[in-house]
Amino acid sequence: MARLIILGSAAAVSDADHDNTHFVLQGRNSVVLVDCGSNPVVKLRRFGIHYNQLTDMILTHFHPDHVYGVPMLLMHMWLLGRRKPLRVHGLHHCIERTEDLMSAFSWDDWPQFFPVAFHRVAHRQQTEILDNADFRITAWPVHHYQVPTMGLRIECKDSGKTIGYSCDTAPVPNVVEIARGVDMLIHESTGSDPAGHSSAAQAGQIAVQAGAKRLVLVHYEVWERDPTPLLDEAHQVYHGPIELASDFNVYDI
Repeated sequence: MARLIILGSAAAVSDADHDNTHFVLQGRNSVVLVDCGSNPVVKLRRFGIHYNQLTDMILTHFHPDHVYGVPMLLMHMWLLGRRKPLRVHGLHHCIERTEDLMSAFSWDDWPQFFPVAFHRVAHRQQTEILDNADFRITAWPVHHYQVPTMGLRIECKDSGKTIGYSCDTAPVPNVVEIARGVDMLIHESTGSDPAGHSSAAQAGQIAVQAGAKRLVLVHYEVWERDPTPLLDEAHQVYHGPIELASDFNVYDI
């Protein structure tokens, strides 16, 4: 059975107990990292996932809390002896800047560096990112300030389960489409901001509109703040199962 493992659950300002939001999908034949917080190699090892098993990385948008781990991930795997190729998927805006970021570290000069293939995702509705033996993942544009950003819909082929991931976004119709009838909706809950974020109540409303079977709140404020009241806030509008994602939560999918 496939697993979704939360590697980080915090909004942009993390703390000692919450890394920035990113997660991994582990199937029988592939391992897909969605965004890249600190030290993914160490975190994957915690769950028995070897760095050579990582097949794909999806970067949802180019904000520091979602991409700052990329240079460390690539450097760690290189120094540990990886030779297998890695596929990196993202919108053109994000991929272009990620390549610039790596160029700043002169990665072209790292000897015997493993192949990295960058795949640019079209910024339109229901764009296929990957379709392999384990998962089919499609993307929709969402609204996060002026930075091109995509939310994800994940279909697990073994179980037939579906997962929606809002990414960072204000409530927009595309998030409802991402979450339509999903078994689990992972939705940000930073706080209401029409320019680029959603509250827990707005996440609940999206879950209601989409008919999501379960709501998992993520990307919430943690710095000197207790996030547990977000559960009651979301419950005011959505009456299905709700939980706060925590670092290292594991979901069988």
